Amino acid sequence: MSYAALDAGRVAKAAALALQTLAAEAEASEVTQRKTILIERIHALAKAASETVNQGTVTLTSEEFWLISRNW
Repeated sequence: MSYAALDAGRVAKAAALALQTLAAEAEASEVTQRKTILIERIHALAKAASETVNQGTVTLTSEEFWLISRNW
């Protein structure tokens, strides 16, 4: 599994956009609910990291990065 340190503010923005896209979908399947929970968790951590002094990065796995960067 690969990891990358990314700008927390940009990750928080990308996660927020992914959440908006998921919320706009009419489908409320179990898979969509799981994706939403994971992205909400990533969003919360990235937002907290971006608001913390001297902490501008967040580390994501390649799977987490793919999940928020995927064009839904």
